[in-house]
Amino acid sequence: MGEGDTAAPASILFTAFEPSGDAHAAPVIRRLRDKVSGIRIYAWGGPEMEAAGATLVESTVGDAAMGLSALGRVRAVRKQVAAIRRWSRSYRVLAHVAVDSPAANFPVCKHMREAGARVVHLVAPQLWAWGRWRVKKLRRRTDLVLCLLPFEEQWFNDRDIPARFIGHPRMNRKLDMAALRERMHGLPQGAPHVAIFPGSRAHEVRANIRLLVNAYAELQGSHAGLAGVIVAARPELAKIVRKKIRVFPHGLHMTVGDVDPIIAWSDLCLAVSGTITLDITRQQKPMIGVYRTSVFSWAVAKLLLRTPFRLLPNLVADREIVPEFVPHCGGAMPIFRAANQYLQDSKNAAIQSEELARVCHRFVNKRPAEEAARHIIKVIKDGPSAPEK
Repeated sequence: MGEGDTAAPASILFTAFEPSGDAHAAPVIRRLRDKVSGIRIYAWGGPEMEAAGATLVESTVGDAAMGLSALGRVRAVRKQVAAIRRWSRSYRVLAHVAVDSPAANFPVCKHMREAGARVVHLVAPQLWAWGRWRVKKLRRRTDLVLCLLPFEEQWFNDRDIPARFIGHPRMNRKLDMAALRERMHGLPQGAPHVAIFPGSRAHEVRANIRLLVNAYAELQGSHAGLAGVIVAARPELAKIVRKKIRVFPHGLHMTVGDVDPIIAWSDLCLAVSGTITLDITRQQKPMIGVYRTSVFSWAVAKLLLRTPFRLLPNLVADREIVPEFVPHCGGAMPIFRAANQYLQDSKNAAIQSEELARVCHRFVNKRPAEEAARHIIKVIKDGPSAPEK
């Protein structure tokens, strides 16, 4: 196996550099452990991967890593890549599963392919949105891309990159609506109900929370009984919300985590662009998508992004079914006006819900973790990778 120790036990290496990657990898690791014996699974990742049964070599998705500056993150990733290279010399790695984070994972993929390991990308790099110059690099550094969105398989296959659509963990999961209704007890009274999802990263919350709360305050002028809940993804993000919003508007509350009951309770969601929009789609609840940036970042995004839409449900639908302000460098009034159309006229809400149901249908009968494990095993059986040219 190239540089690896041929006397060492066969192994699979997972590398993830974000909490979302930790979450994506964990169920796949669990399925692999059920399906194969005699192969050890190692990970540069997080607690979910470790709980699923991987041997965690290094934690790369924790709060300390997430809190670094951009320059600090680059240095930390370089350090981890060097550590993985040293580690791999003592192990017989059959497959390297690179989970999202292409900038961090590409150097690892290059090394592992040179060492003879098969390389699988779990979560397709979003080259269809930007960075299309990296297509050739991905083609050299992967044996298979496992896609979470239905349009991605064809996009990569058209560019001679092997790809398979496996479904998305946020879409392909069962929801116990009776249990959700039980968990809704104690949520604010009043009507209508607005849920606010200000992002899963600290910089997203800092950039968007005031904008979203201002939109909520504007909605109060048209809906006297309005009730709202801000959902902070983690306790440290709730602290940022409290720091940015010293006094909440009347009827607005905050909770931490557990998004599904809040989505079920809501009549409308105001959400920062990200995976949360798929959680909302899963319940077919009307939403508005937002991502606030500076004027400079807005201009750069307009120049670099190659897709007509940015919000995940719109990307899957291939048209705007959800109003999106992504990127957005203005104030709250455009968001208020879009949101108010759904709260004032239930027909508009019903139309969006029907469109979201069509998006859900694109994911029917997919089992992401099961299919990912099956494809990884097949790639291993196909034998060592050819060295990168």
